[in-house]
Amino acid sequence: MANLHSIPLANNVDVDHLLIGPGGVFSINTKHHRNRAVWVGDDAVKVDHGRPAPYARKSRAEARRVVRVLEHYCGFPVPVEPVLVFVGVTDLKVVATQLNVRVCQERQVPALAPLSGVLTAEQVEQVYSIARHRQAWSKA
Repeated sequence: MANLHSIPLANNVDVDHLLIGPGGVFSINTKHHRNRAVWVGDDAVKVDHGRPAPYARKSRAEARRVVRVLEHYCGFPVPVEPVLVFVGVTDLKVVATQLNVRVCQERQVPALAPLSGVLTAEQVEQVYSIARHRQAWSKA
């Protein structure tokens, strides 16, 4: 599995991390909430019962941008799954029933590595080759 970090997109947005492997591409959005409790619903995230944050919506939007870039340059469908990773939290409760964003804590990220059956080894190499070039992301 290959990974890239801090991929700049247009409008001062970046993708925190991309993991690319046989299980597909994972667009990872990390959120640091040290010693906080996080609650994740279908389309809202609350930290310590605070105001809802649009983390899931933004993660899906980033993943769509990644799909557009990679499919444009690769010429084949590239599945990209948005992932929200919470770092340093004391409790993570996911009660979503229709959430289409994977949610986990930092210690669970390695579980993505053994996933397979989505991209061939050749496709993984091609996607990684494209994803490494900053020019590909300049208009994303």
